[in-house]
Amino acid sequence: MRVQMTVNGEARVCDVKGSESLLFALREYLQLTGSKGACEQGECGSCSVMLDGELVCACLVMAADAHGSEVVTVEGLGGSELHPVQKALVDSGAVQCGFCTPGFVVAAAALLEENPTPSSDEMREALAGNICRCTGYGAILRGLETLVAGR
Repeated sequence: MRVQMTVNGEARVCDVKGSESLLFALREYLQLTGSKGACEQGECGSCSVMLDGELVCACLVMAADAHGSEVVTVEGLGGSELHPVQKALVDSGAVQCGFCTPGFVVAAAALLEENPTPSSDEMREALAGNICRCTGYGAILRGLETLVAGR
């Protein structure tokens, strides 16, 4: 099936097989490898992307279901400069092995787009679907709290 979608503001087309996930299409056909495939079951959040404005695990979305949709991946955040969330995580030392980082960045950016000044509890709740195997949650939360406090 030919899937047409807007990815990071650019019209993209790829041919996918019936059961392939959006994550697979992004990584293998569109060479957008920022979203990581770890659990492939929607448990770890490393594949988080925005699909038509909603935060989703790209591993749980069939690529064919994204036809006509707008997708924003971690590559689509920021631009010539780091997105504020990316900068906050770098500044706080929250980027460890980096495997979970893209999912955290997309999830945090989605949260801040919806709620520019979330409480610490709201941040924890919003990021609860993202797993860091390096156990770096403290630095991630401190970075986001610093970002929000500076707004």
